[in-house]
Parts: sequence; structure tokens; C-alpha cells
Amino acid sequence: MQGSIRKILVGVIASAAFAVPALAEVKIGVVDYARLFDESPQAKTLKDALNAEFGPRVQQLVSSEQALKARSEKFQKDSATMTADQKSKAEKDLRDGLRDLERKKQELQDDSNAKRQEEMNKLQRTLIGEVREYAKAQNYDVVIADGVIYHTATVDITPAVLQALNSRAPRPAAAPAAAPAKPAAKP
Repeated sequence: MQGSIRKILVGVIASAAFAVPALAEVKIGVVDYARLFDESPQAKTLKDALNAEFGPRVQQLVSSEQALKARSEKFQKDSATMTADQKSKAEKDLRDGLRDLERKKQELQDDSNAKRQEEMNKLQRTLIGEVREYAKAQNYDVVIADGVIYHTATVDITPAVLQALNSRAPRPAAAPAAAPAKPAAKP
């Protein structure tokens, strides 16, 4: 009886060993999206484009704010010699100017936030696509981005993804070679 239990037990263990698939080593990578957003050429291009688009409006607002401040200082200095009507008109102009400036600031903030969010969403899709392509090409089983408390450099694929992003970034136009000077025409 004991012999048959042993045979059954050995048979069960043997069949279980053959039934369980061999555990293959899982290849895991970690990517730092914040670093990709900061260092990728696509992110730098996005930042430059947003600055180019909204920079002139920011400068215009700064100029308007400085002009309003100068008008306010002039009013403070000249108010002692102004008539009541002049004071009232100047105060109204300053209030209207301040209100207009605040409205323009809010519009700029709203416009720039909307555009930035739209472009950041596009950039995020690009970065996710690049990470997926890299992970597939390198046969990663899992790539983790958020919620990583600790990882070693051996599983960090961020530098490799950045290198891939750099290789796909449009190259700046090379400065045209200086044309050789034409000899002066002889009279």
C-alpha cells in the first residue's frame, strides 16, 4: 500500500513538473516620462514653438503694464495740481487701463494653457509611441512609467528612448556655405 501511494505521489509530482510551463525570464524596463518631456528634442521644439507663438503677446503685456505703472506714478505726482474733473477722469482711465490689462492677461493665460495642453497631449502620444516601438524592438515584456519608487540603471530605458527620439528629430537647417566672392568687374 505504501509503495502504491509513493508511486502515485511521484507520478503526481512528475506530471505537475511537466504540466507547469518553464518560467521564462521576464524582461522589464522603466522609463522616466518627466525626463522624456524635459530632454527630448520634440519637447524642446514644442517649448520653442509656444514661446514663439505667445512671446510677442507677453512682451506687449509687459509694455502695457509698464506704461500703466508710469501713468499711475504720473497721476500720483500730478494729482495735487489737478482739478476734481481731471482727477476723476485720470482715475477712471487708470481703472479702465488696469481692467483691460487684467483681461488681456487672463486671455493670454487661457489661450496659452489651451494650446500648451493640446500640444502636450500630442507630445505624450508621440513619446508613448516611441517607448512602445523601442520596447517591442528590444523584446521587453513590461515597461513601467509611473509609480516606480526605486529602480536600478540596468532597467532604465529612458536614455535609449531619448537617443531614439534624437535620431528621429528634424535636424536644423545647415547654414548655407558662403559663396566665393566674385572678382570685381574691370572697368
